Amino acid sequence: MNRLRRLNTKKVIITIIMFAIGLLFLMPFIWMLSASLKAETNVFSYPIKWIPSDWKWDNYSRVWFGEQPFILYYWNSIKVTVLTTLLSVTVSALAAYGFSKIHFKGRNALFLIVLATFLIPAQAILVPQFMMYRVLNLFDTHLGLILLNSFSVLGTFLLRQFFSSIQDDYIDAAKMDGASHFTIFYKVVVPMMIPAISTYAILRFIWTWNDYQGPLIFLRSDHLSTIQLAIERFSTSSGELYSLIMAGSVSAILPLIIIFIIGQKYVIEGIARGGVKG
Repeated sequence: MNRLRRLNTKKVIITIIMFAIGLLFLMPFIWMLSASLKAETNVFSYPIKWIPSDWKWDNYSRVWFGEQPFILYYWNSIKVTVLTTLLSVTVSALAAYGFSKIHFKGRNALFLIVLATFLIPAQAILVPQFMMYRVLNLFDTHLGLILLNSFSVLGTFLLRQFFSSIQDDYIDAAKMDGASHFTIFYKVVVPMMIPAISTYAILRFIWTWNDYQGPLIFLRSDHLSTIQLAIERFSTSSGELYSLIMAGSVSAILPLIIIFIIGQKYVIEGIARGGVKG
């Protein structure tokens, strides 16, 4: 009885500590959300008023319908991010299946070569990429930006680790029924690996949505700009209007929060499955 009571007390203490740590991490976002709904004169008031006394919802209307067309930038980011995520997940999953379930000569050596390219810093190949994009007429296009992030060594590596946990007996049974590798991939492997694929899809969505370097270098036209470029230009043009800058930042972060809330169960399940082999 005493042991059970000690265990319960320990769980309560750990829960309280974890809640406090979680709240600490959330405080910057809470302050940003609060500041976005305040009058400019109250943003840096001391002591901090976490709940605004006068709610300024028009801060968001000024951001969305002001000089910077946030709706256009949002659409650009959504288009680029969704298409990049779909293409990257498809390519990485197919490559991971090939490296984990298709036996061919030199497979491990080829995978090591692919994996070794991950050691090359992205900044080191920017100039060759830029020159190649100019030759291929992909510069200043959304297609070029989509292709830029659609081939991920890290995604291939992560999904290969998950695919390797699938027993070969499933693959062999499908082959005996006359299924091709394409059929096995989509009808056998993918349904079993939905948590892993969803985990990588969420990560790729977040990485692409937050990408600032790619659009900055490979886009020039204002009507093609993504939300990250828009935030930078808006913060520059708004000067000291921190309430508007915070409203724009909240608008940029909101899709990421929605995506994570929707897909968090897949992330947790994917991590749990990744830790269990057999």
